[in-house]
Amino acid sequence: MKPSIPKGTRDFSPTEMVRRNFIFKTIREVFEKYGYQPIETPAMENLETLTGKYGDEGDKLIFKILPRGEKLTKIGGLLNTKVSFADLFTKTTEYLDEALRYDLTVPFARYVVQHQNEITFPFKRYQIQPVWRADKPQKGRYREFYQCDADVIGSNSLLNEVEIVQIIDEVFRQLKLRTIVKINNRKILQGIAEIIGASDKMIDITIALDKLDKIGWELVEQELKTKNLSSDSIISLHEIALSIKNEKFPEHKLSLLKNHLQDSGIGLKGIEEVEYIFNTVKNIRHESSILEFDLTLARGLNYYTGAIFEVKANDVQMGSICGGGRYDDLTGIFGLSNVSGVGISFGIDRIFDVMNELNLFDSIGLTASTTKVMLAHFGEEERNYCIGIASQLRSVGINTEIYPDITKKISKQFDYANKKQIPFVIVIGGDEIKTGELTLKNMTSGEQTKMKVDEIILKLK
Repeated sequence: MKPSIPKGTRDFSPTEMVRRNFIFKTIREVFEKYGYQPIETPAMENLETLTGKYGDEGDKLIFKILPRGEKLTKIGGLLNTKVSFADLFTKTTEYLDEALRYDLTVPFARYVVQHQNEITFPFKRYQIQPVWRADKPQKGRYREFYQCDADVIGSNSLLNEVEIVQIIDEVFRQLKLRTIVKINNRKILQGIAEIIGASDKMIDITIALDKLDKIGWELVEQELKTKNLSSDSIISLHEIALSIKNEKFPEHKLSLLKNHLQDSGIGLKGIEEVEYIFNTVKNIRHESSILEFDLTLARGLNYYTGAIFEVKANDVQMGSICGGGRYDDLTGIFGLSNVSGVGISFGIDRIFDVMNELNLFDSIGLTASTTKVMLAHFGEEERNYCIGIASQLRSVGINTEIYPDITKKISKQFDYANKKQIPFVIVIGGDEIKTGELTLKNMTSGEQTKMKVDEIILKLK
């Protein structure tokens, strides 16, 4: 049988891993610069921890884990009965207790409640781990992928939202990736639902609006009709969206929205929060990204209650590469009420794909090799001499490897170094052992220089 991997998953070569690790390192260093601390949670969570947190559509994408032992025997018995698929699914689910995590935010909320007496609030954490979704694989959409999350919980301050914008700016500036940062507020959407007389359809409206860029207004309208929204409510919603569609500046869009939402206290509160973010970040941002207000941005997850963010790459057709928002009571579902938080999640796999497509790794100057210098030699005595030299180089933090075999010609050893993109090679022969002056070759320029070990260390560091 020909080896293969499940759909929606990927292998990564050494070159790809060097590039991915560069992204991880960049994001991790920015998180720590802003005071976030690392945690990890298990790949598996109790099923009840995850279900009901992502909406009906999200819940369908949770990977449930088939149990062993007695419960597995019961499921096996169900398979031999004549029941419909729907009934089989419902009855089988009763025996499933665990699932692979769908995201990092809900496990984080569980962690906060479980460890509330051990952590200091406001608690700023970051987490870089894989998540799994039973999604249909396509470009930029995988079943296994990494998220890089940063959240601060236990603080209502909008300073946290401002810092999230700064973090987004700094990460993508360092990655040399031009982006559009879209901002909205769920309170504004709640205010719109209230004004159009459909407060009880808030979730349906946000889910439909979140698809507007992808499917267009006609299909959004059809979806809203299936959710029993009245024609008058749909028309009013369309009028509000249409009235600010062609406005370029956030302040103009927000000013128009104030007129529409003048009778909605919650809607006006959302506008006030968005205005604070835009006004505060105006003079402290690097111009690596475009910041815009987008009324159609809704973020499909049910737990968002305030500001919401979404980031897209400027120069590549790809879904969002980063997103997040404010959630006022996510921990409440686990028994710790009235604890507000806000967070952001970087989609490492989509960022990696975008940077590959734009050849950004080449412009950054990344090579496939993690080795700085290789020791080449002419025989067994020379190879053994290399061991001491390599130890000296490694002790000062220079990544070093020795060509292991003694039967290969020096040209073959150079070929090996070139294929691995190792930038320097030290050649050890009889003369080098006698004099202590080693031959350092720059594999890019071809330049060769006789140097003592201390001189090589100074050059390579």
